[in-house]
Amino acid sequence: MRSRPGLGLGILCILWALSACQATSDWVWERAEAGLPRQAVTLALTVDPADPSRLWAGYYAPGGLAVSPDGGQTWTIGAQGLGDNPIFDLLLLPGDILWAGTRDEAGTPWEQDTISLSYSTTKGVASTLLHILVDRGLTDYEEPVASHWPEFAQSGKERITVRQLLSHQAGLYDIRRVVDDARRMLDWDYMTAALAAAAPVHPPGAGHGYHGLTYGWLIGELVQRLVGRSFGEALAAEIALPLGLDGLYCGVPREALPRRARLVNEGLHKGGTSFDWAKRTAKLLNKGFEWARIPVDLRNAAAALLPPGIETIDFNSEALVSVPIPSANGMFTARSLARLYALLANGGELDGVRLLSERTVRKASTVQSTRRDRVVPFPLHWRLGFHRAPVARPLPNAFGHAGYGGSGAWADPDRRLAVALVLNSGVGTPFGDIRIVRIGNAAVRCAERC
Repeated sequence: MRSRPGLGLGILCILWALSACQATSDWVWERAEAGLPRQAVTLALTVDPADPSRLWAGYYAPGGLAVSPDGGQTWTIGAQGLGDNPIFDLLLLPGDILWAGTRDEAGTPWEQDTISLSYSTTKGVASTLLHILVDRGLTDYEEPVASHWPEFAQSGKERITVRQLLSHQAGLYDIRRVVDDARRMLDWDYMTAALAAAAPVHPPGAGHGYHGLTYGWLIGELVQRLVGRSFGEALAAEIALPLGLDGLYCGVPREALPRRARLVNEGLHKGGTSFDWAKRTAKLLNKGFEWARIPVDLRNAAAALLPPGIETIDFNSEALVSVPIPSANGMFTARSLARLYALLANGGELDGVRLLSERTVRKASTVQSTRRDRVVPFPLHWRLGFHRAPVARPLPNAFGHAGYGGSGAWADPDRRLAVALVLNSGVGTPFGDIRIVRIGNAAVRCAERC
């Protein structure tokens, strides 16, 4: 049977359309040039109240370039006076910082140090932490995970390698086989013991399926076994403190809780009718894929992303944000994310601090597979813990990770450019968001003119 590619593309576009622009955001781009000062600005993206499809944005770039949305749809780049009627036209000077909007339902202003839940964007941070430990010689990509985590050598997993974990080839994405209730996700010991006992859904290495939730405990427990401390402590000691980051948490400490943004729209984090709607939509899309003869089955996505009782989980609760879930509940400032990815874009060094060798960065960013994923309905060109950059133009060496609700961060070593976006919309798809694509496209254009 022949597939209907045009219809298939249309169905996939629906997945993007489900994530409308509805909330305040915070984003940063950083440029890391060897021997040259980096120029960076934080901008909290906000939407035009009269038209939520319109984004306001602007940032500094060497040479006096700025960027603004024209008509809410396209981005233009130039000197002051961008376009005839720009929605927002701002020239920022080196060191300027700008943010705006609100961080909760009560309208509390978004501040410079506001941190926001970033869902799967956390995976890129967790992966970077493991790469640092590989670089230090504590493990190797070809080493069996069980050599550091002996309990993992159950149910046919004794030969699963660190590389297979990082590239989603371990076959352990089906969280429904691991937990009987989503509230188990708040119990680290339960989750790691359950995954140690779990059997892969396919032979390890025979394919790849996005480990939407299980990835966090798999990578996180390996990190803990390697360093002998909790994941949150390792993240602070190995990344946040050396880079001077003020907003990079997975398991928010009590003293930082007042800084957090709350998810403000009725997304999946609130369950109820919106959750039921999402399930119905997935069923309809599945029928569309079947009719179009497209070999995509969203039931695998449900198995990876929707454990029983997920609708009862409140992602705004202190109970959830206070424990580490390295696949789903990192809370970041865009500034901290951008500095971390600027380090990756600059070969593992930033501001005189080297956390990774250039060799390890190249290994981490090398494509492992261009095949269609078993969970995500399109190829993501998996690297080791990263996927291709979410931009609408060829950036063959760029890599990063996006998250549900629109957040994301990526690095482009070719341009020594890093882009990061965090927001508190609480709506979208697990596969990305058009906002970071638009921002990324604009940042690349500006970087190319610098």
